[in-house]
Amino acid sequence: MAEPVVHVIDDDEAMRQSLAFLLDTAGLAARTYESAPQFLEVLSQVEAGVVVTDIRMPEMTGLELVRRLRSVGAPHPVIVITGHGDVPLAVEAMKAGVVDFLEKPFEEDALLAAIQSALANSPQATEEDPERERIRSVLDGLSPRETEVLEGVVEGKLNKVIAHELGISPRTVEVYRANVMSKTGARGLSELIRMVLLARG
Repeated sequence: MAEPVVHVIDDDEAMRQSLAFLLDTAGLAARTYESAPQFLEVLSQVEAGVVVTDIRMPEMTGLELVRRLRSVGAPHPVIVITGHGDVPLAVEAMKAGVVDFLEKPFEEDALLAAIQSALANSPQATEEDPERERIRSVLDGLSPRETEVLEGVVEGKLNKVIAHELGISPRTVEVYRANVMSKTGARGLSELIRMVLLARG
């Protein structure tokens, strides 16, 4: 079986080079593309592996790319990289089938861990997923207020917006968010959102 390749799609040349260097250093084969259309042009010849794409690109967004890949049945798991404030977009991308998203600036180790996880887990998840049941059980155990805060977080709202809507202080929202992270065991926002989407799946 051929070695999997990490396909990096980003319109920022410095970012492409930086990611290619990081992956090479980690012993991972990488190919870079400056746009989603450029990647799609050669899709029929690309090696198996994982796609890492920026979400905001001029010709075609990462989200549009994900939808196109899914529509043609491409098996590659996709990880999207987002700028701060793109959380609603990232949530939409995860609903479209993205396996993970990372907010800039991200730790190199976090990206490598996401790639290794994507390569290790087949995109075809089983229907009766014990992890899904565990997450549903955890989410069912949240208090009503924690659930309301979680909903706001998943919708990409800022703490102060959630606080205003619920009539509580932003500091209280932070406390509820911390409780939710602790109870779910999520290590970050992307993992928390992935859990919620999996539970709803």
